[in-house]
Amino acid sequence: MESLEAELDRARDLDVDDLADAIESIGFECTRCGACCKADEADPHTATVFPDEVRELQDAESPGDSTERDWRDVARPMPYGLTETADGTEGETFEWALQTDGCGDCTFYTEDADGVGGCTVHEDRPLICRTYPFSVALAGTSQPMGEAVDESGLVRAHECEGLGRDISREDAEDLAAALKERAVRELDEAIDVRDEYEPADSAPGEVVVHDSEGAKSPDGTLRKR
Repeated sequence: MESLEAELDRARDLDVDDLADAIESIGFECTRCGACCKADEADPHTATVFPDEVRELQDAESPGDSTERDWRDVARPMPYGLTETADGTEGETFEWALQTDGCGDCTFYTEDADGVGGCTVHEDRPLICRTYPFSVALAGTSQPMGEAVDESGLVRAHECEGLGRDISREDAEDLAAALKERAVRELDEAIDVRDEYEPADSAPGEVVVHDSEGAKSPDGTLRKR
C-alpha cells in the first residue's frame, strides 16, 4: 500500500485535461434533485468539510439571512467512530460533516414551491459539493455516497440521476480542476491529522474531533492538552 505522501504526489500530478476527458466520457448534468443534499434512509447525510471551509461558511451570505453563524451551525463531528452511551454521544472522530437539520438534510439545502432543490450558500459550497458525484481513485481520498457506479481512468462516478448526460468541455474542465484540488486537500488533511494525532483523554459523554489543526471540541475550539 502506498504511503499518504506518495498518494499526495500522485494527486498533485493529476492532469486536469485527463480528468476532464473522463468526466466527459461519463457525462453529467445536475438536475437539482437534491438527493446529494438530503438524508438517505440507509445512511445519514455526511458531506465532509475542511476546517477552513467551515470558517468560510460561517461568513457566507445566504439570501434573506444575515445571521452570524456559530461553528456548530455549519459543521458537526463526523458520526463514524462515535457511540451512544448513557452519558450521551461520545468518542473520537477524524472529520467534520456539514450540519444537518431536523430531517437529516444538509442545513444549507432548500426547495422552492415546485420542489426544485437549491443551496443557500452555493457560491461558497465546499469542494465535496462542487465535485459530487465524482471522486478520484487514490488511497486516502473519500468516496462520497458509497461505491462507484461508473468509472473512467482514475475518475469514479457515484450514484446520481444526472450521470450520463451531456456536459460541456468548459464545465468538465472546471469540475476536473475542483476534483484535483479536492484530492490534494483530502490527502493534505489526512497527513496533518495523522501527524497531529494524540489519543484524547476524554470524559464520559465527550466528543473529540481530530482535524489538521489538532484535537477539537464540537464547537470547533481546540482542546487544552
